[in-house]
Amino acid sequence: MAEGVLFNIAQGIIERLGSRAFEEMGLVSGVNVELRKLKLVVSQLRAVLLDAEQKQANNEAVKEWLLSVEDAVYEADDVLDEFYTEAQWRQMVPGNNKVSKQVRIFFSSSNQLVFGLKIGHKIKHLNKRLHEIASNTTFGQLQVNHEDARFVIRERVTHSFVREDNIIGRDEDKRAIIQLLLHPIPTENTENTENVSTISIVGFGGMGKTALAQLVFNDEEVQKHFEPKMWTCVSNSFQLDILVKKILKTDMFDMDQLQNDLRKKIDGKRYLLVLDDVWNDNREKWLALKDLLMGGARGSKILITTRIDTVAKITNTTKPYKLRGLNEEQSWSLFKKMAFQDGKEPTSSTIKVTGEEIARKCKGVPLAIRTIGRMLYTRDPETEWSAFKNNKLSTIRQEENDILPTLQLSYDVLPSHLKHCFAYCSLFPPDYEIPVENLIKLWVAQGFVKSTNPNECLEDVGYEYYNELVWRSFFQEEQNDEFGIIKSCKMHDLMNELAVKVAGEGSTIIDRNKTDIDAKLLLHVSFDFNVDLWKLKVQKSLLESNKLRTLLFLRQERWGKSFHKSFCATIASNFKSLRMLSLNQLKIKKLPKCLRKMIHLRYLDLSFNLIGRLPDWIVKLQNLETLDLSGCDSLVELPRDTKKLINLRHLILQDCDNLAWIPRGLGELTHLRTLSTFVLSKNNSMLRDSARLNELGKLNDLRGKLKIKNLRYKKDMVSELNCDGAVLKEKRHLYLLTLHWMQIERENSDAVEEESDVIIKSMEALEPHSSLKELTLECYMGARFASWFHSLTNIVKLRLSHCDRCQNLPPLDHLPFLKSLNLSGLRNLEHISAEDMVKDFASDETMMMSAASPSTTFFPSLESLYLIGCPNLKGWWRNETASTSVSSFPCLSTLSICDCPNLTFMPLYPNLDQLWLERSSWKVLPSSFVLSKLKSLKIKGVDDIEYMPEEWIGNLTLLQELVFHHCPNLTSLPEGIGNLTLLQDLLIKDCPNLVSLPEVIGNLTLLRALLIKDCPNLASLPEGIGNFTLLQYLIISDCPNLVSLPEGFRSLISLRRLHISNCPKLASFPEGLRCLASLKHLHIWKCPILKQRCQKETSEDWSKIAHIPRLFIAWDLVRVLETCSAGRVWFKVCSSQQLRELHYPKCGIFCCSVEQRSSVLISCFSIYFLFCFVLFPIPNQIGTDLECSCTCNLLIQLVKNPSNLVDVAQL
Repeated sequence: MAEGVLFNIAQGIIERLGSRAFEEMGLVSGVNVELRKLKLVVSQLRAVLLDAEQKQANNEAVKEWLLSVEDAVYEADDVLDEFYTEAQWRQMVPGNNKVSKQVRIFFSSSNQLVFGLKIGHKIKHLNKRLHEIASNTTFGQLQVNHEDARFVIRERVTHSFVREDNIIGRDEDKRAIIQLLLHPIPTENTENTENVSTISIVGFGGMGKTALAQLVFNDEEVQKHFEPKMWTCVSNSFQLDILVKKILKTDMFDMDQLQNDLRKKIDGKRYLLVLDDVWNDNREKWLALKDLLMGGARGSKILITTRIDTVAKITNTTKPYKLRGLNEEQSWSLFKKMAFQDGKEPTSSTIKVTGEEIARKCKGVPLAIRTIGRMLYTRDPETEWSAFKNNKLSTIRQEENDILPTLQLSYDVLPSHLKHCFAYCSLFPPDYEIPVENLIKLWVAQGFVKSTNPNECLEDVGYEYYNELVWRSFFQEEQNDEFGIIKSCKMHDLMNELAVKVAGEGSTIIDRNKTDIDAKLLLHVSFDFNVDLWKLKVQKSLLESNKLRTLLFLRQERWGKSFHKSFCATIASNFKSLRMLSLNQLKIKKLPKCLRKMIHLRYLDLSFNLIGRLPDWIVKLQNLETLDLSGCDSLVELPRDTKKLINLRHLILQDCDNLAWIPRGLGELTHLRTLSTFVLSKNNSMLRDSARLNELGKLNDLRGKLKIKNLRYKKDMVSELNCDGAVLKEKRHLYLLTLHWMQIERENSDAVEEESDVIIKSMEALEPHSSLKELTLECYMGARFASWFHSLTNIVKLRLSHCDRCQNLPPLDHLPFLKSLNLSGLRNLEHISAEDMVKDFASDETMMMSAASPSTTFFPSLESLYLIGCPNLKGWWRNETASTSVSSFPCLSTLSICDCPNLTFMPLYPNLDQLWLERSSWKVLPSSFVLSKLKSLKIKGVDDIEYMPEEWIGNLTLLQELVFHHCPNLTSLPEGIGNLTLLQDLLIKDCPNLVSLPEVIGNLTLLRALLIKDCPNLASLPEGIGNFTLLQYLIISDCPNLVSLPEGFRSLISLRRLHISNCPKLASFPEGLRCLASLKHLHIWKCPILKQRCQKETSEDWSKIAHIPRLFIAWDLVRVLETCSAGRVWFKVCSSQQLRELHYPKCGIFCCSVEQRSSVLISCFSIYFLFCFVLFPIPNQIGTDLECSCTCNLLIQLVKNPSNLVDVAQL
């Protein structure tokens, strides 16, 4: 168990027993005396727990005593949880929140005696057990320690010298640091700064920060540039007097004399001071030292090495230098130096391969490579290395300065609340993408996150915990969304091993091969594979873990089999202490009743199941904080008494598209932080039981995403909104809002006209907070929008969908952060902006801004613009001549115009990167306007394009992707296409009048993929194709008049896949095909002449294709030669002819049953075939390969007659 966890649980028990609610419940139930005894004995034990945790490593008696305390304290936590939960449920009285009255009502009921006797017996038993533990002689040997003290880390000793040839792979880093020391590039932050500046090298332990600093310190140029030069190893001591002594290398005690001597040494001189291994994150201590160091001459530098980002921040480092790991080549060079005599490369290829695998295992961390390399130096590479490469570092004995002890220093100095948060991450396997939001909810569910401020959101505290671990390099590879919100992170493999080590026997990951589990001390378990619950049997050893608190499925797949009820029964009967249970993606249709026993649950994950209705009993899970129902698209309703889940913090209903209504009373859940979907009832008969909008007004702490569905245009809704005031305006933590109105039938459009005033008022009352980042309006039927649009000054994404009566939009061009604008299904929109219409949107002066106003930049941040399904859209402005001459999008990089046939004019977009024009007019693209930065151009379904202007396309010199799809009147491609020398992908599809391709197409020498499909008048391909030496994929399909392929084929030396289909006149392959050694896949389909000429060993063209490993001719799989290192391999048999050759990969083969897939869609570039399949028996010799870590799916798929399946076992 991670250090400090037991102390915090004991602390939580004491705080709970000291609460007024417990005192009154204990008094009325007759167990008050026993509760006081329990509080006293837990307090006594807690006082020595921290001391016991420090001594257990070297004292077996203390370790055994601590295990007994752990078991008893967890039992006490569960008993008190049960007591409080049961009381909380039975004492509920609507409209009365006074605890004392609720308690008396509860305990005056008929079950007072039964409940009091039951809980009294449990608490007495606990007291007896805990008193026995406190009477143990070991208890008397422990010292009282109430502080959440950080363990004292060992004092590191470093020096400035290093042999340069001992450091590998840091030349580039050395140059970068020297550049910062000697020739810093001026920035806004460095101009007019102090004489002395700070540079910080940041990275986790073992990354080589000290070695890099040593290299820099001893560089000849650095030595000449600075005088004096000082090296100090700071380590965990940052006391001013001690630091100054180290810098001066003196034993003097007089601080005043020390500061005088230091200033005398450096004042007026351009000095270099290296502070190695700094841990101090206290800014006051740093400023005290800094005051003594500021007298140096201009250009003086302080070089700091640290594991902690905060250290760099408090020392005013402009930009910390983040030290990364070595690459594979550098790692191998260092490994050779450490593992082989004289660093020579081994002559045996087998030993080299094994050594490279071990070096890769270290993930570029120099100290890890040195640790392992040094150990292997004395071991026999041929007999001992192979076994070693599968071991984890944590299982290998290491010295004090090796990698894991070095990394553990970072862990040892953490406060206890961060220790168990980090240790909990041992449940995630290496390289797992950890969803940060879920991680914090898991920490909260386990009680790891605490706050002394009752008004402080626990999730905010959890983010502070997470950030502190990030700053200390425990997490890396953060992924942010478009709003800068952290979505996921990873742990370095070595940090993962450290988490496993410090978590000890309290946590484990179960994989397919893990059958033996020591579960007596187990608290948290995760499953790192797709669990088939029809086959899974919970290991008997796991059932011994009666204290289990986490059961987590990490890799469930939706298409798997549904679970068996017995699995839930096993969980409910054996793991009653669970705080977190995930049952995600198990095809659950009905939640089993046995789960009602799980009263301690804080986090229940039911996401992506087939549940239609939640059972009423679920509201008795009183401690539930997170209920995840995301992706349950069959869910139609929640229990009517959902409001009784009074501790609920997160009700996640993302993508529950069939949810019909939200039950009344949800506004009473004042702890609620997440409510992703709020559905108003469409059915008038359900209005009495369903929630109304005014309930949202009570939930001002909602955060994240919120979608409100089925907004109505009735006067009662408007009056409801007006009475309650601001429903959304105070919700400053929401960053995404979707407002969806009920659709009105078109035959009732007159009714819409009559209620137009009601419609706009309903929208006015839904004003969001100005901090909102993303807004979507769906099916809004007003002719104009609310006046609050101008206040969306922080909006980043705006989407307006199916607002049928909208003819103009409010001014949006002034919104400073708007990056994405999506207008779809606006059937009556004629102009996006109209100056003479501005006054209709609002009376507010700020809404009167003109699109052409010279005082503001036109859409200053807009990067993506989508105009989709706006059939009446004509242009941007009603009065084009007044506003268009100077307006252009300064940042627009993506423009998509689809189904806007009348749009003929747009503002300019000089920085466009991607352009998609579909079923719209070619006229919207100005022929005289040069898109010099365009990289992707896709034109689909454009009828009015006959040719492309030579000069226009010739200027697209940065274009990398060009698509012509369904352009029926396109007759030719311009010669200017030859200027597109950076083009990599060219797709020409469904262009019936295209007769030929220009010869200059041969200039496209960087082309990687070429697809030509549905061009019936194309008779030949230009010889210039032979210049495509980098072409990897070539698809020619549905060209019935194509008679030959150019001889230039022999030059396609990079071609890997060639697909030719439905070219009946194509008579033969060119001779050059036999020269293409890179060609691995050849598919021939509906080419009767080619098929005849490619018969195996007997036909004219067989010798040209015999070298190709994978051949598909007509419906026949002629040969599959497949090798695989990872992933899935699919073998397809597609006709009545027998499979002639099948070479299966030597890796594990997993065979799916027929029920798992009734049909399979096979995608082959743009060619699609739909097959059904049957399964064949797996030959015995394949089964012997199941020990491999790689899993492959071997499926034989038939279209017509499965009886023709060859006996694979005979191959």
